[in-house]
Amino acid sequence: MAAIALDKSVPEKLPPVLDPTAEQPPLFDGTIRLYVAYICPYAQRVWIIRNNKGLQDKIKLIPLNLQSRPAWYEEKVYPPISLDLINYLDSNFEGQSLLPDDPAKREFAEELLAYSDTFNKIVFTSFKGDPAKEAGPAFDYLENALHKFDDGPFLLGQFSLVDIAYIPFVERFHVFLLEVFKYDIIAGRPKLEAWIEEINKIEAYKQTKIDPKENVEAFKKRFLAR
Repeated sequence: MAAIALDKSVPEKLPPVLDPTAEQPPLFDGTIRLYVAYICPYAQRVWIIRNNKGLQDKIKLIPLNLQSRPAWYEEKVYPPISLDLINYLDSNFEGQSLLPDDPAKREFAEELLAYSDTFNKIVFTSFKGDPAKEAGPAFDYLENALHKFDDGPFLLGQFSLVDIAYIPFVERFHVFLLEVFKYDIIAGRPKLEAWIEEINKIEAYKQTKIDPKENVEAFKKRFLAR
């Protein structure tokens, strides 16, 4: 069994959001840059693994406001690519892999990662209807998944890429659904509750969190505006 991946994150002062009039950084100066919107859960996935592997000095964070971004920043952003990026960072940068060696866990990891976009779509769609009824089965899926391995509180037992893929969305859904719909996703789901609690102890993740109220307002504006 592979050892639990160590969190190699170091304290970091977050840079300010890039001004829309800022010049484009050089493309070929040898610096790797991660362009993020602090509020974006897709970018947060990549940000978490960057931190976890202790790559703050090797991958420079460039925060953007997507509603007021520089003209040179590509208008089209492809959220699904975030799964490819976390796999790329895990495979091509130093540090212990965030995927276990165990074949059964590898297979389950593939299943969970493949389901992640479907999970998000189900929950996002439920905002227009009855989340408890429509999104409940998706959260039940995670609760059941957390029962599969008993060697740790995470989705593969040990902290992994799978947890990184899900947590940016689950925590946003948790706060938003509770405040707006009075639907508590952890009620009756003790494994899910413990999973969220344990991930919030991981420094690499804590460094990427923003004020939950900002997420709630962003979701209201995006999904509930008439």
